[in-house]
Amino acid sequence: MKTVELKGLDKTCFTEKLNNGLEVIFIPYEDKKNYFMTYATRYGSDTNCFVPVGSKKFTTVPNGIAHFLEHKMFEQEDGVDPFSFFSESGTGGNASTTFTSTRYICYGTKEFKKNLKYLINFVNEPYFTDENVEKEKGIIKEEIKMYDDIPEAFLENKLRENLYRVDPHRIDIAGTTNDIDQITKEDLYTCYNTFYNPNNMFIIIAGNFNKKDAMDIISETLGEKENRIDEVKVKEVKEPKNVHKDCEELSINIKVPKIGLGYKLLKEDFDIKDELELDLYFSMIAALLFGTSSLFRERVRNKHLMSSFYYEWDSTKNYSSLLIYAETEDPELLIEEVQKELDYIKIEEDDLERMKKVWIANEVKMIDFVDTTVSNVFDDMIRYKKLIPNKVDLIRKMNKKTLDKILANMKFNNRAKVILLPSKIITKEK
Repeated sequence: MKTVELKGLDKTCFTEKLNNGLEVIFIPYEDKKNYFMTYATRYGSDTNCFVPVGSKKFTTVPNGIAHFLEHKMFEQEDGVDPFSFFSESGTGGNASTTFTSTRYICYGTKEFKKNLKYLINFVNEPYFTDENVEKEKGIIKEEIKMYDDIPEAFLENKLRENLYRVDPHRIDIAGTTNDIDQITKEDLYTCYNTFYNPNNMFIIIAGNFNKKDAMDIISETLGEKENRIDEVKVKEVKEPKNVHKDCEELSINIKVPKIGLGYKLLKEDFDIKDELELDLYFSMIAALLFGTSSLFRERVRNKHLMSSFYYEWDSTKNYSSLLIYAETEDPELLIEEVQKELDYIKIEEDDLERMKKVWIANEVKMIDFVDTTVSNVFDDMIRYKKLIPNKVDLIRKMNKKTLDKILANMKFNNRAKVILLPSKIITKEK
């Protein structure tokens, strides 16, 4: 195995790539009793038009199928429920689907070898029938309806829908109830056989475990898996620069108004070829402007303008989008305050250096937790398709000159705005 030092974090990784393309990353901890592992594929809800394995033509599958597939992987032909299997040793198991990935996780303190082998085997042994697919449709549709009734989830979905015109990011990861009705057993096997192949997958394990035992299990279980596909052709979409809908107001069952703001930035407008470097600066700018200790937060709190506020960066192939969500009694005034902050950005070098120290301290602190470590490496493997061993060094190298260069090209006029207002309650006189 190849040894990789995580610079500035006093931690060593061990990596290997099997002949079939599967990537393996081990991060051992001698001072821990627990372990955390993930078996993941670079396949999520964004991919619904592609050339399946064994075919030469593009096929389109229903939206939400990646999430549906994740659910169905937990139904095994032998009737054993993976959750029940893991719980026998006090072990936790779970899975999640994003726009670009699906991962299956296992974490605990006992039966490492047994649980690792089982995790790999149940992900490698799909069991789809017409009957169990139909049964799952009802479960998934209820889940979709449940999230539609959660105001925060509804707002997030509506904002992405208005922000993007054709990019799959505008569609909820779970799809719609109509999408779910279209999914067939054959669709699931098509997606599984195309994207759950070793060259599109990786395993990350951190914690207290024996590297040789782990590698032996992975090699025995996956080393002979031959369905390697070097490249899957996925249909690319050309997302227009302008937002789909710049403003929408809706009345729903809430007590306090909520707002969602989305700002769409074209990556090619910034002369930064390294995507990680660009992401770091984007994240730094947002943290300095809207972080918990920012002047903006202090100002709007003093004006009693919000009861909650959070932001995130949403990244697609061509765009980075700043998404802002808040709960406020005065939506228009808070939106005005946010826009003012973005239109007149002023970041001093002292602010940049202070935040760099905070980030580095957080990186050092997070490496002490095996679950966080696996999650961070997983994010890099999906986002950048590789392990990033020098993130601390990259943060240290961030500088005012590059920051100013990026800020000079940042225009926050391409905006989608969603406002959720409380529905009027009509009471009938008795």
